[in-house]
Formats: sequence, C-alpha cells, structure tokens
Amino acid sequence: MTMNDVGKNALRTLLDRQALLRMAGTRSYERGEDYFVGGCVGSLIEHEGRISAKVFGTRQYRAKLWAEEDNLAYSCDCPIGVDGAFCKHCVAVGLAFMEQQRSGSSNAGKQSKPSLSIDDVREYLASQKKNFLVDMLMEQALEDDRLLQRLFMKAAKECPGGIDLSTYRRSIDQTVHPDEFVDYRGMYDYARNVCDVIDSVEELLKEGHAVEVIELAEHALAAVEEAMGSVDDSDGRMGGILERLQELHLEACRKARPDPEELARRLFEWELRSGWDTFHGAAETYAGVLGAKGLAVYRQLAEAEWKLVPALTSAGKDADSYGKRFRITSIMEALARLTGDVQAVVAVKERDLSSAYSYLQIAETYKQAGKHDLALEWAERGIAAFPQRPDSRLREFLAVEYHRRKRHDEAMALIWAEYSESPGLDRYRNLKSHADRIDRWPQWRERAVACLREQIAKWKKEAGRNSWGWTPRRDHSELVRIFLWEKNVEDAWLEAKEGGCSNDLWLELAAKIEKQRPGDALPIYQAQIEPTLNRKSNEAYLEAVVLLRKVRALMVLLAREAEFDAYLASVRAAHKPKRNFMKLLERTKWK
Repeated sequence: MTMNDVGKNALRTLLDRQALLRMAGTRSYERGEDYFVGGCVGSLIEHEGRISAKVFGTRQYRAKLWAEEDNLAYSCDCPIGVDGAFCKHCVAVGLAFMEQQRSGSSNAGKQSKPSLSIDDVREYLASQKKNFLVDMLMEQALEDDRLLQRLFMKAAKECPGGIDLSTYRRSIDQTVHPDEFVDYRGMYDYARNVCDVIDSVEELLKEGHAVEVIELAEHALAAVEEAMGSVDDSDGRMGGILERLQELHLEACRKARPDPEELARRLFEWELRSGWDTFHGAAETYAGVLGAKGLAVYRQLAEAEWKLVPALTSAGKDADSYGKRFRITSIMEALARLTGDVQAVVAVKERDLSSAYSYLQIAETYKQAGKHDLALEWAERGIAAFPQRPDSRLREFLAVEYHRRKRHDEAMALIWAEYSESPGLDRYRNLKSHADRIDRWPQWRERAVACLREQIAKWKKEAGRNSWGWTPRRDHSELVRIFLWEKNVEDAWLEAKEGGCSNDLWLELAAKIEKQRPGDALPIYQAQIEPTLNRKSNEAYLEAVVLLRKVRALMVLLAREAEFDAYLASVRAAHKPKRNFMKLLERTKWK
C-alpha cells in the first residue's frame, strides 16, 4: 500500500459532515457547502496522504486536508485560514473529497480506465531529461513572479563565490516596492509575496549564514518602512511583517554576535528616527547581544539626545510630543528600567508633566514598586494640577487608593464628580462598583438617577433654545439603557414610552417583552421596517425580512394572522423599485 493510499484511508475515517461542521462552525460550514454545491472546487489532488484543491470565490485560494496523529489537519491560504481557523474553503474541499470517494465507490464495478493521479505525474517527471525539466520550469517562472524570485534567491545562495547578497537585495526591493498603490483587495497577494522573500532569508539563517541575514533583515526593514505609505494596511499585515523581520534580525544577532558598539549605534539611530516603532525597546530586547560595551554606547547616544529635550509642565506642550520626543523618552525609560532603580524611571517621566496622565504614569510606577505613599502623593498632585482637565483614569486610580486607606468619602466624591460631569451607563456602573465597596449603593443609585433626569431636562431645554444648526437628539436612551442593564425591563419600558429612546433600544425592549406583551412589541418591529429598508443595501433587506418574520409571528400569537398578507402587500407596494428586496421576499417562506 502506498503512502497515498494510507493517507486516503485515514482521511476517509476522519472526514464526515459532522466532523466538518464541528471544526468549522455552523456559518462557515454552510458557506463552504454553498461553495461545494456551486461547483467552486477545482483541481482536487491527492499526494502523499494529503488532498488539496483550489476554491474559487471572490478570490482563488488553495486549501489542504490531511490526517495527523488521528486528527484532521488543515491549511488554507485565505486570510482566515492563515490565522489558523478551519475556514469555508476547507469545508468545500472536504465535501468535494467525500463526494469523489462516494462516486468512485459507486462506479467500482464498472470497467473504466482509471484517471491519472499526482503520483503518475511525479513518475512522468522523474523519467524526463534534465534539460526538458529546466526549460519547463523556466517557462513557468517567466509567467510567475513569485516562482521567479524564489529561483533567483536559491541560485544566489549557491553562487561559487559565496552568497550573492545583491540578488537578495534586488529581490527584496522588487517585491516590497509596489509599482502603484496597493489597495485593500490587493494586500493579501502583496503580503504573501513579501513573506515568500522573508522565507528565503530565513532559510539562510537556518543554514548558518547569520551575518548575511543581519544585513538583509535591515535592508528589508528599510524597504518595508518606505512602502508603508503606498499600501492599504487596514488589516495590519505590514505590522506583522515588520515584527517578523525584527525577530529574524534579533535571532541572527544572537547567533552572529556582531560588533556590539556598531550594532548599538545602528539600533539607536533606527529607533530614534523610525515612525513605525521599528526596534522599539531595543535596549532591553538586545541587552544580551549588546553586553556592557554596547549598552554603554547606546546610553551615551541616548543621554546626549535627552539633554536636548525640554522639561514640560501643565502650562506647556511640545509640538513634537508624538514624534522624536516620544521615542527618546521611550528609549530613556527602557534604559532606566534596566538599572532596576524606580527613581531613575520616575526621573525620566518627570521631564513631561504636561497632562494629568503623566502624573498617573508616575503614580502607577510607584505603586508597582510598592511605594504607595509616593503613588498617592503623585496622584493627588495630578488632580490638583489639572482641576479643569481631569483624567478619568487618574481619578479612578486615586479613588481606589483612598478606598485602600479607608478614606471612602473622598473616594466617592471623586467618582461622583466623574459621573455627574457626564452621566451615562458606563459611569453609572463604575459608580455602583465603588458604592458596593461600602454597601451604600441604594443611596447613591437614587442620587445618580436623579442627576441623570436633571441632565436630560437640561439637554431638552438647551435644545429648545437652540434654533441654529444641528443638535443631537435628546431622549431618555441613557435611562432606558441603565434600567435594561439592571434587568428592570418594566421601568425601561415606561421610560421609553415617556421620553423615547434610540432604535436599537426599542428593538431590545421589544425582544424582552414580545412573549408576555406581543401587542406592545408588534408596533415596535413594524416601525423599524421602513427606516431599515431606506438604507437600500442587501444587508438592510435581510434585516427587514427578519423584522417581517417577527411581525408575522406576533400577529399569529395575537390571533391576527389574517392581517399579515395585507400588511406584507403594503410593504411590497411601497418598495417595489427595490428589486433585490423583491427577490428576497419571493424566496422567503413565511409559514
């Protein structure tokens, strides 16, 4: 029995619809089944116990399945598969394989010529002359840039005079620098090509060429940083590539042990100028590689730059706070942490006291070091320094510290000030968590609800006076939201009826009362259908059908089922021009 037969038998044992559903989940399974039924699976191949196939959808992907230690293993080069999930493409390939095996067994008694397998193709290639195979590979490479770059770098690695680094650099540049802007749709292929080049560089490291990898990793990092402005990196793929190159660089440095002083200079200059956090925290990350000599040079360069950074108080702000100043501050903090001296860390942070958050950072630093008195002192100083611009995080820190010292009234005063400035659910929940510490929530709750009612009345009054421009809608949404959070559905319902609330809250209320009070829930769902359809998108049309189903179910519950046909006809008549919605209604089964 061949390896292919063993693997095929193992897959037969592991693969069934329940296994695919369990691994993919309902949604991915259903979408994968749609792909299979729609004939989107092609080029199904079995080789050495693995099956692979192309799946055609909005893009073409290749999914693979195989047996591994009595488990079903898988891979797919789609974005979800790359993240390690069992995706719809894997489902489609599994179903296609199962169907192939089923149809194959049903025809087992027929005398027909078997089709070629991948093993037959391999045997054919093995019988061909070298020049024929070379010509075939070159012909394909000229049509496939990914393959061409791989061949160039493999050839560069085997040069008689040693590794041809110029070829590696050229391949990096040609792959990383796009000819035109790479939009969101093109990012997957672009990032995959860049990763192919990094794979080739990583191969060099595995084969003992650490010195060369240091140079190539730095060259690639510079190229990727330069390309960042020419791609749509909404999914953060470039960030992952930068991170991988830095890990490769660090590993190469650990193996090659380059001159520590020269490495320190390069790392410092890069960390200081990079706008992409490249080599961020290098002093700590590379401490073992730099050693005492390298760290001394690094510190010398940092301290010289640090002298140029002005101290800031609550009255001032540095225009470069988020650029070079931020990076040199980060470098100095890393160096201070290496000393293990908390005062050294605070000394760096004290250079910028331009925000309440700066005081919080110092307070947290002292707290982590177990110096609670100093933590309290800095938190109080921060509150005093910014009476008009308090930071909620600083207030929270100080309130927790007051509670720890049994100074509960002072803690509650801070949290109440936070709530009363902008009452809402999040701050209401935080107020409750603090009041619960001292078992005084009923009193604080009454005060909090009254405060929110006063604020709503104030909003309404201001909105009535303002006849110019747009003003936000002021209703009782926040009170409804709070009562729902407390599971007080009746009060939430009364509040919504009295002062109105947002659409999402009306729907949440309807869902909670529909079984007990279908008559109250029905008009809520009906009121949402029109604005939903007016969004004019396929997603909105699906939501409208869900709402219509709710309407019918409630009419049935109210013994008014006969009214639904007339109601549905009125919706059809009002939205007849929306052809996709009409098609969706035709396909929907209402009973």
